[in-house]
Amino acid sequence: MASTLPPAQAPITEDYGGDEINALVLDAGSYSIRAGFAGEDTPKSVVPSYYGVTPSDERMYGENAVHLPRGDMEIKNPYNAEGVVEDWETASKLWEYSITSRLTGTRQTPPSKNGLNDAPAKDGEGDVPMEEDLEKLEEDQDRPLAEYPLLMSEPGWNTTKARERTIEIAMEEWGVPAFFLAKSGQLAAYGNGKATALVVDVGHQNTSVTVIWEGMVLRKSLMHSPLAGKFLSDQIRIMFANMQPAVPLIPHYMVKSKAPVDAGAPSAATYMKYAQPPSDSFRRLEEDRILTSFKESVVQAWSGPGRLDSNVDAVRMSPPRPFEMPDGWNQVFGVERYRVAEGYFDTKSAYTDAEHYTPKTDDSIPSLVHRALNNCDVDTRAALLGNVILTGAGSLIDKLPERLQGDLQIMYPNPKVRIIANPSSVERKYGAWIGGSVLASLGTFHQMWISKEEYKEYGPSLVEKRCK
Repeated sequence: MASTLPPAQAPITEDYGGDEINALVLDAGSYSIRAGFAGEDTPKSVVPSYYGVTPSDERMYGENAVHLPRGDMEIKNPYNAEGVVEDWETASKLWEYSITSRLTGTRQTPPSKNGLNDAPAKDGEGDVPMEEDLEKLEEDQDRPLAEYPLLMSEPGWNTTKARERTIEIAMEEWGVPAFFLAKSGQLAAYGNGKATALVVDVGHQNTSVTVIWEGMVLRKSLMHSPLAGKFLSDQIRIMFANMQPAVPLIPHYMVKSKAPVDAGAPSAATYMKYAQPPSDSFRRLEEDRILTSFKESVVQAWSGPGRLDSNVDAVRMSPPRPFEMPDGWNQVFGVERYRVAEGYFDTKSAYTDAEHYTPKTDDSIPSLVHRALNNCDVDTRAALLGNVILTGAGSLIDKLPERLQGDLQIMYPNPKVRIIANPSSVERKYGAWIGGSVLASLGTFHQMWISKEEYKEYGPSLVEKRCK
Protein backbone atom coordinates (compact mmCIF):
# COMPACT_ATOMS: atom_id res chain seq x y z
CA MET A 1 0.00 0.00 0.00
CA ALA A 2 1.07 3.58 -0.60
CA SER A 3 0.85 4.38 3.10
CA THR A 4 3.83 2.06 3.89
CA LEU A 5 6.29 3.97 1.72
CA PRO A 6 9.05 5.89 3.48
CA PRO A 7 8.69 9.60 2.67
CA ALA A 8 12.01 9.78 0.83
CA GLN A 9 11.44 6.70 -1.33
CA ALA A 10 10.00 6.97 -4.85
CA PRO A 11 6.63 5.24 -5.26
CA ILE A 12 6.74 1.72 -6.61
CA THR A 13 4.45 1.26 -9.62
CA GLU A 14 2.82 -1.87 -8.21
CA ASP A 15 1.88 -0.05 -5.02
CA TYR A 16 -0.35 2.27 -7.06
CA GLY A 17 -1.69 -0.39 -9.39
CA GLY A 18 -4.17 -2.04 -7.04
CA ASP A 19 -7.51 -1.04 -5.62
CA GLU A 20 -6.22 0.01 -2.19
CA ILE A 21 -4.81 3.40 -3.12
CA ASN A 22 -5.02 5.70 -0.13
CA ALA A 23 -4.88 8.82 -2.31
CA LEU A 24 -6.15 12.28 -1.38
CA VAL A 25 -8.23 14.47 -3.68
CA LEU A 26 -8.10 18.26 -3.27
CA ASP A 27 -10.50 20.46 -5.25
CA ALA A 28 -9.52 24.02 -4.34
CA GLY A 29 -11.74 26.87 -5.51
CA SER A 30 -12.09 30.58 -4.80
CA TYR A 31 -15.18 30.04 -2.61
CA SER A 32 -14.43 26.76 -0.83
CA ILE A 33 -11.81 24.03 -0.68
CA ARG A 34 -13.03 20.43 -0.90
CA ALA A 35 -10.84 17.56 0.29
CA GLY A 36 -11.30 13.84 0.88
CA PHE A 37 -10.01 10.37 0.14
CA ALA A 38 -10.25 8.85 -3.32
CA GLY A 39 -13.05 6.32 -3.74
CA GLU A 40 -15.46 8.11 -1.41
CA ASP A 41 -18.74 9.62 -2.60
CA THR A 42 -18.34 13.15 -1.22
CA PRO A 43 -15.54 15.27 0.25
CA LYS A 44 -15.24 14.93 4.02
CA SER A 45 -13.68 18.37 4.42
CA VAL A 46 -15.20 21.56 3.01
CA VAL A 47 -13.43 24.74 4.17
CA PRO A 48 -14.08 28.37 3.12
CA SER A 49 -11.42 29.92 0.90
CA TYR A 50 -11.95 33.13 2.83
CA TYR A 51 -9.79 33.60 5.91
CA GLY A 52 -9.38 36.07 8.75
CA VAL A 53 -6.26 38.11 9.48
CA THR A 54 -5.56 40.32 12.52
CA PRO A 55 -3.24 43.36 12.80
CA SER A 56 -0.60 41.01 14.29
CA ASP A 57 -0.82 38.96 11.05
CA GLU A 58 -2.47 36.01 12.79
CA ARG A 59 -4.33 33.90 10.18
CA MET A 60 -7.59 32.17 11.04
CA TYR A 61 -9.00 29.41 8.85
CA GLY A 62 -12.22 27.42 8.91
CA GLU A 63 -15.95 28.06 9.14
CA ASN A 64 -16.06 28.80 12.87
CA ALA A 65 -13.16 31.25 12.89
CA VAL A 66 -14.15 33.16 9.75
CA HIS A 67 -17.75 33.81 10.84
CA LEU A 68 -16.92 34.87 14.42
CA PRO A 69 -17.46 38.67 14.71
CA ARG A 70 -14.24 40.35 15.85
CA GLY A 71 -13.35 44.00 15.66
CA ASP A 72 -9.72 43.40 14.76
CA MET A 73 -10.21 40.90 11.91
CA GLU A 74 -10.19 41.56 8.16
CA ILE A 75 -11.53 38.98 5.71
CA LYS A 76 -9.37 38.15 2.71
CA ASN A 77 -9.13 35.60 -0.10
CA PRO A 78 -5.92 34.28 -1.70
CA TYR A 79 -7.56 33.99 -5.14
CA ASN A 80 -7.91 36.76 -7.73
CA ALA A 81 -10.95 37.55 -9.90
CA GLU A 82 -9.85 34.91 -12.42
CA GLY A 83 -10.01 32.19 -9.78
CA VAL A 84 -6.21 31.79 -9.87
CA VAL A 85 -4.05 31.86 -6.73
CA GLU A 86 -2.54 35.27 -5.96
CA ASP A 87 -1.27 34.73 -2.38
CA TRP A 88 0.60 31.42 -2.49
CA GLU A 89 1.70 31.39 1.14
CA THR A 90 -1.86 31.66 2.42
CA ALA A 91 -3.31 29.35 -0.23
CA SER A 92 -0.91 26.55 0.69
CA LYS A 93 -1.79 26.95 4.38
CA LEU A 94 -5.51 26.84 3.56
CA TRP A 95 -5.07 23.71 1.43
CA GLU A 96 -3.04 22.04 4.14
CA TYR A 97 -5.60 23.02 6.80
CA SER A 98 -8.44 21.54 4.75
CA ILE A 99 -6.63 18.20 4.65
CA THR A 100 -4.99 17.94 8.06
CA SER A 101 -7.85 19.41 10.12
CA ARG A 102 -10.36 16.70 9.17
CA LEU A 103 -8.62 13.95 7.23
CA THR A 104 -5.04 13.14 8.21
CA GLY A 105 -4.53 14.97 11.50
CA THR A 106 -2.05 17.73 12.24
CA ARG A 107 1.71 17.38 12.14
CA GLN A 108 3.42 15.49 14.95
CA THR A 109 5.75 17.26 17.34
CA PRO A 110 9.36 16.78 16.14
CA PRO A 111 11.48 14.60 18.48
CA SER A 112 13.87 17.47 19.13
CA LYS A 113 11.02 19.55 20.55
CA ASN A 114 8.90 17.04 22.47
CA GLY A 115 10.99 17.05 25.65
CA LEU A 116 11.71 13.33 25.53
CA ASN A 117 15.31 13.68 24.39
CA ASP A 118 16.47 16.53 26.59
CA ALA A 119 18.65 14.50 28.96
CA PRO A 120 21.13 11.73 28.01
CA ALA A 121 20.05 8.22 28.91
CA LYS A 122 21.87 6.47 31.74
CA ASP A 123 23.72 3.19 31.30
CA GLY A 124 21.31 0.35 30.63
CA GLU A 125 18.38 2.65 29.77
CA GLY A 126 18.83 2.61 25.97
CA ASP A 127 20.74 4.52 23.35
CA VAL A 128 20.55 8.24 22.78
CA PRO A 129 19.39 9.01 19.21
CA MET A 130 22.09 10.42 17.00
CA GLU A 131 21.69 14.07 15.99
CA GLU A 132 21.43 13.20 12.31
CA ASP A 133 18.73 10.59 13.09
CA LEU A 134 16.72 13.18 14.98
CA GLU A 135 17.02 15.61 12.07
CA LYS A 136 15.82 12.91 9.66
CA LEU A 137 12.86 12.04 11.89
CA GLU A 138 12.01 15.70 12.31
CA GLU A 139 12.11 16.26 8.56
CA ASP A 140 9.84 13.26 7.91
CA GLN A 141 7.35 14.18 10.61
CA ASP A 142 7.29 17.81 9.52
CA ARG A 143 5.80 16.74 6.19
CA PRO A 144 2.08 16.22 6.78
CA LEU A 145 1.20 14.25 3.64
CA ALA A 146 4.23 12.01 3.23
CA GLU A 147 2.06 8.89 3.08
CA TYR A 148 -0.57 10.01 0.56
CA PRO A 149 -0.56 10.44 -3.23
CA LEU A 150 -2.38 13.67 -4.06
CA LEU A 151 -4.62 14.58 -6.98
CA MET A 152 -5.50 18.29 -7.28
CA SER A 153 -7.86 20.19 -9.54
CA GLU A 154 -7.10 23.45 -11.33
CA PRO A 155 -8.99 25.92 -13.53
CA GLY A 156 -8.55 25.26 -17.24
CA TRP A 157 -6.82 28.65 -17.73
CA ASN A 158 -4.29 28.14 -14.94
CA THR A 159 -0.84 29.52 -15.80
CA THR A 160 2.30 27.41 -16.22
CA LYS A 161 3.95 29.27 -13.34
CA ALA A 162 0.99 28.52 -11.05
CA ARG A 163 1.00 24.82 -12.02
CA GLU A 164 4.71 24.52 -11.23
CA ARG A 165 4.25 26.30 -7.90
CA THR A 166 1.46 23.85 -7.01
CA ILE A 167 3.61 20.76 -7.53
CA GLU A 168 6.46 22.42 -5.62
CA ILE A 169 4.21 22.86 -2.60
CA ALA A 170 2.94 19.27 -2.81
CA MET A 171 6.37 17.67 -3.28
CA GLU A 172 8.70 19.89 -1.28
CA GLU A 173 6.55 21.27 1.54
CA TRP A 174 4.11 18.37 2.02
CA GLY A 175 6.36 15.52 0.88
CA VAL A 176 3.69 13.63 -1.10
CA PRO A 177 5.02 10.44 -2.75
CA ALA A 178 3.04 11.02 -5.97
CA PHE A 179 1.10 13.89 -7.53
CA PHE A 180 -1.24 14.73 -10.40
CA LEU A 181 -2.97 17.92 -11.55
CA ALA A 182 -6.22 17.78 -13.56
CA LYS A 183 -8.56 20.38 -15.07
CA SER A 184 -11.77 20.82 -13.08
CA GLY A 185 -13.93 20.53 -16.22
CA GLN A 186 -12.21 17.29 -17.12
CA LEU A 187 -12.87 15.89 -13.65
CA ALA A 188 -16.55 16.91 -13.81
CA ALA A 189 -16.91 14.91 -17.03
CA TYR A 190 -15.31 11.86 -15.38
CA GLY A 191 -17.65 12.26 -12.43
CA ASN A 192 -20.60 11.98 -14.83
CA GLY A 193 -19.10 8.96 -16.59
CA LYS A 194 -18.44 10.84 -19.85
CA ALA A 195 -15.23 10.74 -21.90
CA THR A 196 -16.66 13.15 -24.49
CA ALA A 197 -18.67 16.12 -23.22
CA LEU A 198 -19.11 19.87 -23.18
CA VAL A 199 -18.84 20.90 -19.53
CA VAL A 200 -20.52 24.10 -18.34
CA ASP A 201 -19.16 24.75 -14.83
CA VAL A 202 -20.81 27.65 -12.97
CA GLY A 203 -18.50 28.39 -10.05
CA HIS A 204 -18.07 31.35 -7.71
CA GLN A 205 -15.81 33.74 -9.62
CA ASN A 206 -16.11 32.28 -13.12
CA THR A 207 -18.31 30.22 -15.41
CA SER A 208 -16.27 28.03 -17.73
CA VAL A 209 -17.02 25.93 -20.79
CA THR A 210 -14.63 23.04 -21.37
CA VAL A 211 -14.69 20.68 -24.34
CA ILE A 212 -13.62 17.12 -23.46
CA TRP A 213 -12.98 14.81 -26.41
CA GLU A 214 -12.17 11.18 -25.60
CA GLY A 215 -10.89 12.17 -22.18
CA MET A 216 -8.68 15.03 -23.34
CA VAL A 217 -9.25 18.76 -22.85
CA LEU A 218 -9.32 20.77 -26.09
CA ARG A 219 -7.58 23.85 -24.76
CA LYS A 220 -8.32 26.05 -27.77
CA SER A 221 -12.04 25.60 -27.00
CA LEU A 222 -11.77 26.60 -23.34
CA MET A 223 -13.88 29.67 -22.51
CA HIS A 224 -14.68 31.45 -19.26
CA SER A 225 -16.40 34.61 -18.04
CA PRO A 226 -17.10 36.33 -14.68
CA LEU A 227 -20.86 35.64 -14.90
CA ALA A 228 -20.98 33.13 -12.05
CA GLY A 229 -22.11 32.84 -8.43
CA LYS A 230 -20.52 36.10 -7.27
CA PHE A 231 -22.05 37.96 -10.21
CA LEU A 232 -25.48 36.64 -9.25
CA SER A 233 -24.98 37.77 -5.64
CA ASP A 234 -24.04 41.22 -6.93
CA GLN A 235 -27.18 41.26 -9.08
CA ILE A 236 -29.31 40.60 -5.99
CA ARG A 237 -27.42 43.27 -4.05
CA ILE A 238 -28.11 45.87 -6.78
CA MET A 239 -31.78 44.79 -6.99
CA PHE A 240 -32.23 45.17 -3.23
CA ALA A 241 -30.71 48.67 -3.35
CA ASN A 242 -32.95 49.76 -6.24
CA MET A 243 -36.26 48.50 -4.80
CA GLN A 244 -38.64 51.04 -3.26
CA PRO A 245 -38.18 51.08 -0.36
CA ALA A 246 -34.67 49.58 -0.41
CA VAL A 247 -34.36 46.10 1.07
CA PRO A 248 -32.44 46.18 4.40
CA LEU A 249 -29.46 43.82 4.32
CA ILE A 250 -28.77 43.16 8.01
CA PRO A 251 -26.47 40.18 8.79
CA HIS A 252 -27.26 37.64 11.50
CA TYR A 253 -24.47 38.77 13.85
CA MET A 254 -26.07 42.23 14.17
CA VAL A 255 -29.48 40.93 15.35
CA LYS A 256 -29.99 40.38 19.08
CA SER A 257 -33.73 39.63 18.93
CA LYS A 258 -36.66 40.12 16.56
CA ALA A 259 -40.45 40.11 16.47
CA PRO A 260 -42.69 39.04 13.56
CA VAL A 261 -43.91 41.78 11.22
CA ASP A 262 -46.15 41.93 8.15
CA ALA A 263 -44.73 41.66 4.65
CA GLY A 264 -43.04 44.90 3.61
CA ALA A 265 -43.33 46.47 7.08
CA PRO A 266 -40.21 47.77 8.86
CA SER A 267 -38.50 45.19 11.06
CA ALA A 268 -39.07 45.10 14.81
CA ALA A 269 -35.65 43.97 15.95
CA THR A 270 -33.14 44.75 18.68
CA TYR A 271 -29.59 45.02 17.39
CA MET A 272 -26.26 44.04 18.91
CA LYS A 273 -23.82 46.70 20.07
CA TYR A 274 -20.08 46.09 19.74
CA ALA A 275 -17.38 48.11 21.46
CA GLN A 276 -15.29 47.60 18.33
CA PRO A 277 -17.60 46.80 15.38
CA PRO A 278 -16.44 44.12 12.92
CA SER A 279 -14.73 45.31 9.74
CA ASP A 280 -16.48 46.17 6.47
CA SER A 281 -14.95 43.09 4.87
CA PHE A 282 -16.47 40.89 7.58
CA ARG A 283 -19.89 42.50 7.15
CA ARG A 284 -19.77 42.01 3.39
CA LEU A 285 -18.94 38.31 3.88
CA GLU A 286 -21.92 37.93 6.21
CA GLU A 287 -24.16 39.82 3.79
CA ASP A 288 -23.08 37.41 1.05
CA ARG A 289 -24.35 34.53 3.19
CA ILE A 290 -27.82 36.11 3.12
CA LEU A 291 -27.57 36.59 -0.64
CA THR A 292 -26.60 32.93 -1.04
CA SER A 293 -29.65 31.91 0.98
CA PHE A 294 -31.81 34.13 -1.25
CA LYS A 295 -30.33 32.50 -4.37
CA GLU A 296 -31.01 29.01 -3.08
CA SER A 297 -34.59 29.60 -1.94
CA VAL A 298 -36.04 32.36 -4.13
CA VAL A 299 -34.16 32.98 -7.39
CA GLN A 300 -35.38 31.15 -10.47
CA ALA A 301 -34.36 31.25 -14.13
CA TRP A 302 -37.07 31.95 -16.69
CA SER A 303 -37.33 28.58 -18.45
CA GLY A 304 -38.64 30.03 -21.69
CA PRO A 305 -39.53 29.97 -24.42
CA GLY A 306 -38.07 33.36 -25.30
CA ARG A 307 -36.50 36.05 -23.17
CA LEU A 308 -37.87 37.23 -19.86
CA ASP A 309 -38.58 40.78 -21.08
CA SER A 310 -41.07 39.50 -23.69
CA ASN A 311 -42.84 37.24 -21.18
CA VAL A 312 -43.30 39.52 -18.16
CA ASP A 313 -47.09 39.06 -18.15
CA ALA A 314 -46.72 35.27 -18.05
CA VAL A 315 -44.17 35.55 -15.24
CA ARG A 316 -46.55 37.67 -13.17
CA MET A 317 -49.04 34.79 -13.27
CA SER A 318 -46.62 32.50 -11.43
CA PRO A 319 -46.86 32.55 -7.62
CA PRO A 320 -44.27 34.75 -5.84
CA ARG A 321 -41.91 33.37 -3.23
CA PRO A 322 -41.43 34.79 0.29
CA PHE A 323 -38.10 35.59 1.94
CA GLU A 324 -37.33 36.77 5.46
CA MET A 325 -34.23 38.68 6.50
CA PRO A 326 -32.38 37.88 9.75
CA ASP A 327 -33.99 40.92 11.46
CA GLY A 328 -37.52 39.79 10.58
CA TRP A 329 -38.15 42.03 7.54
CA ASN A 330 -39.93 39.98 4.90
CA GLN A 331 -41.43 40.32 1.44
CA VAL A 332 -42.68 38.24 -1.48
CA PHE A 333 -40.74 38.37 -4.75
CA GLY A 334 -42.32 37.88 -8.16
CA VAL A 335 -40.76 39.07 -11.42
CA GLU A 336 -37.67 40.24 -9.49
CA ARG A 337 -36.60 36.72 -8.63
CA TYR A 338 -36.42 35.85 -12.33
CA ARG A 339 -34.68 39.02 -13.42
CA VAL A 340 -31.52 38.57 -11.33
CA ALA A 341 -30.70 35.30 -13.17
CA GLU A 342 -31.56 36.67 -16.63
CA GLY A 343 -28.09 38.20 -16.96
CA TYR A 344 -26.64 34.68 -17.34
CA PHE A 345 -28.39 34.46 -20.72
CA ASP A 346 -29.22 38.04 -21.77
CA THR A 347 -26.54 40.45 -20.56
CA LYS A 348 -28.60 43.48 -21.61
CA SER A 349 -31.15 42.56 -18.93
CA ALA A 350 -28.57 42.55 -16.12
CA TYR A 351 -28.71 45.11 -13.31
CA THR A 352 -25.81 47.56 -13.47
CA ASP A 353 -24.29 50.24 -11.28
CA ALA A 354 -20.97 52.03 -10.92
CA GLU A 355 -19.59 49.69 -8.25
CA HIS A 356 -20.08 46.25 -9.84
CA TYR A 357 -18.99 44.56 -13.06
CA THR A 358 -21.05 45.37 -16.18
CA PRO A 359 -21.33 42.20 -18.30
CA LYS A 360 -20.45 42.10 -22.00
CA THR A 361 -22.47 40.26 -24.65
CA ASP A 362 -19.76 37.57 -25.01
CA ASP A 363 -19.94 36.84 -21.27
CA SER A 364 -23.31 35.04 -21.38
CA ILE A 365 -23.41 31.26 -20.98
CA PRO A 366 -24.91 30.61 -24.47
CA SER A 367 -22.19 32.82 -25.97
CA LEU A 368 -19.46 30.85 -24.16
CA VAL A 369 -20.86 27.60 -25.53
CA HIS A 370 -21.16 29.06 -29.03
CA ARG A 371 -17.56 30.30 -29.05
CA ALA A 372 -16.26 27.01 -27.65
CA LEU A 373 -18.03 24.99 -30.35
CA ASN A 374 -16.77 27.34 -33.07
CA ASN A 375 -13.25 26.28 -32.11
CA CYS A 376 -14.12 22.60 -32.58
CA ASP A 377 -14.39 20.57 -35.76
CA VAL A 378 -17.87 20.68 -37.27
CA ASP A 379 -18.11 16.88 -37.12
CA THR A 380 -17.71 16.85 -33.33
CA ARG A 381 -20.44 19.37 -32.47
CA ALA A 382 -23.39 16.97 -32.57
CA ALA A 383 -21.69 14.61 -30.10
CA LEU A 384 -20.79 17.50 -27.79
CA LEU A 385 -24.27 19.07 -27.85
CA GLY A 386 -25.69 15.67 -26.95
CA ASN A 387 -23.52 15.61 -23.81
CA VAL A 388 -23.69 19.07 -22.21
CA ILE A 389 -22.84 18.65 -18.52
CA LEU A 390 -24.06 21.42 -16.19
CA THR A 391 -22.14 21.45 -12.92
CA GLY A 392 -20.91 23.73 -10.14
CA ALA A 393 -22.66 25.25 -7.11
CA GLY A 394 -23.75 28.25 -9.18
CA SER A 395 -25.75 25.95 -11.47
CA LEU A 396 -28.21 25.05 -8.69
CA ILE A 397 -30.55 27.92 -9.59
CA ASP A 398 -34.06 26.57 -10.15
CA LYS A 399 -34.90 25.95 -13.85
CA LEU A 400 -31.38 26.84 -15.02
CA PRO A 401 -30.94 23.53 -16.92
CA GLU A 402 -34.26 24.03 -18.73
CA ARG A 403 -33.32 27.57 -19.75
CA LEU A 404 -29.91 26.48 -21.03
CA GLN A 405 -31.55 23.64 -22.96
CA GLY A 406 -33.97 26.06 -24.62
CA ASP A 407 -31.37 28.67 -25.55
CA LEU A 408 -28.97 26.12 -27.03
CA GLN A 409 -31.74 24.41 -28.95
CA ILE A 410 -32.61 27.76 -30.60
CA MET A 411 -28.94 28.33 -31.46
CA TYR A 412 -28.49 24.76 -32.80
CA PRO A 413 -31.87 23.56 -34.12
CA ASN A 414 -30.60 20.54 -36.05
CA PRO A 415 -28.53 18.46 -33.59
CA LYS A 416 -30.26 17.21 -30.49
CA VAL A 417 -29.24 19.17 -27.42
CA ARG A 418 -29.11 17.20 -24.17
CA ILE A 419 -28.35 18.89 -20.84
CA ILE A 420 -26.99 16.53 -18.17
CA ALA A 421 -27.64 18.13 -14.78
CA ASN A 422 -27.43 15.75 -11.85
CA PRO A 423 -30.63 16.06 -9.76
CA SER A 424 -28.57 15.72 -6.57
CA SER A 425 -27.43 19.17 -5.40
CA VAL A 426 -24.47 17.58 -3.59
CA GLU A 427 -23.20 15.83 -6.71
CA ARG A 428 -23.68 18.96 -8.81
CA LYS A 429 -21.89 21.13 -6.25
CA TYR A 430 -18.95 18.74 -5.85
CA GLY A 431 -18.82 17.48 -9.45
CA ALA A 432 -15.10 18.10 -9.98
CA TRP A 433 -14.14 16.55 -6.62
CA ILE A 434 -16.24 13.44 -7.31
CA GLY A 435 -14.57 13.05 -10.69
CA GLY A 436 -11.17 13.29 -9.02
CA SER A 437 -12.26 10.69 -6.47
CA VAL A 438 -13.21 8.31 -9.28
CA LEU A 439 -10.02 8.95 -11.24
CA ALA A 440 -7.55 8.67 -8.35
CA SER A 441 -9.10 5.40 -7.15
CA LEU A 442 -8.62 3.61 -10.48
CA GLY A 443 -5.83 1.05 -10.49
CA THR A 444 -5.17 1.84 -14.14
CA PHE A 445 -4.43 5.46 -13.23
CA HIS A 446 -1.14 4.50 -11.52
CA GLN A 447 0.90 5.19 -14.67
CA MET A 448 -0.23 8.83 -14.66
CA TRP A 449 1.12 9.77 -11.22
CA ILE A 450 4.23 11.96 -11.08
CA SER A 451 6.44 10.20 -8.55
CA LYS A 452 8.79 11.92 -6.14
CA GLU A 453 11.74 10.31 -7.93
CA GLU A 454 10.62 11.76 -11.28
CA TYR A 455 10.12 15.17 -9.71
CA LYS A 456 13.64 15.15 -8.26
CA GLU A 457 15.05 14.22 -11.65
CA TYR A 458 13.09 16.58 -13.92
CA GLY A 459 11.87 19.34 -11.60
CA PRO A 460 8.52 21.19 -11.48
CA SER A 461 8.44 21.71 -15.28
CA LEU A 462 7.43 18.04 -15.56
CA VAL A 463 3.87 18.94 -14.55
CA GLU A 464 3.34 20.84 -17.81
CA LYS A 465 4.28 17.78 -19.87
CA ARG A 466 2.53 15.07 -17.85
CA CYS A 467 -0.64 16.85 -16.71
CA LYS A 468 -1.98 18.07 -20.06
